Amino acid sequence: MRLIHISRPVLWINTIGSGAVGVWLTGVPFDLRALPIILWLTLPFNLLIYGVNDIFDQDTDALNSRKGTIEGARIHPREVRLIVWAVAALNIPFLIYFLLTLPLPAVGLIAIYAGVFVFYSAPPLQFKRRPFLDSLSNAAYGMPLLIMPIALGAAPVWPAILGLFAWSIAKHAYDAVQDIDEDREAGITTTAVRLGPRGTAIWSGAWWLVSTVLFALISLPVAAVNLAISGVLVVWMLARPTPATGRRLYPLSIAFPYIAGSVASGLLLAAMFFGIYP
Repeated sequence: MRLIHISRPVLWINTIGSGAVGVWLTGVPFDLRALPIILWLTLPFNLLIYGVNDIFDQDTDALNSRKGTIEGARIHPREVRLIVWAVAALNIPFLIYFLLTLPLPAVGLIAIYAGVFVFYSAPPLQFKRRPFLDSLSNAAYGMPLLIMPIALGAAPVWPAILGLFAWSIAKHAYDAVQDIDEDREAGITTTAVRLGPRGTAIWSGAWWLVSTVLFALISLPVAAVNLAISGVLVVWMLARPTPATGRRLYPLSIAFPYIAGSVASGLLLAAMFFGIYP
């Protein structure tokens, strides 16, 4: 249960959801070959993302009142060894299986996907501590939309992939606004620290607008939902540009992928059911 808490299950939607949509964009509701990847995108990969993050963020997490709640764990130094071993034990078997069964391009993409999130927090790269690069590196959340079709021998749907890349860049920076004070006190300069709440709202709004345009190439209803929710987040932050506003709006930010993803998934599955897609 402790490892599950560290993996932040409320955020699993960002990996499992994009993996499932990646399958559906190939034109089938289910493909048994995708099941091992979907399983990997549950506890194993999310523990890799957030466990490694917690190990290297102990300084700022100690100052953050959100940690120790559903929004993330506050680990103890004595737990570091447990997390490292658990990450290795849960991920290495999957990676070996992928190497043995998947096309090499898909294995390469999976390695990049995992590597970006490890080095988001871990030295020597530590993207988290590099303004703009921290936000841009989180485009990797969109990679399952590319990994799945390559693994299944299908054509990637590039507007969806690039749209989710842009969406993920925006959301990462926006969510970091609530942690500006703690990051600044710990000596960490994120995009949000560098730009401030107002500047980050403009940065995220620009990327969310790009994602809306790209989603509109595939589905106008999905683009409309994306524009509506991101518009509320951006306008509210511009009206009250403080970290407190970021904390107040974080529940809506968490709900964002659930709402938009449900609309996208429902429309996609309905299109397949009625023979409209692919």
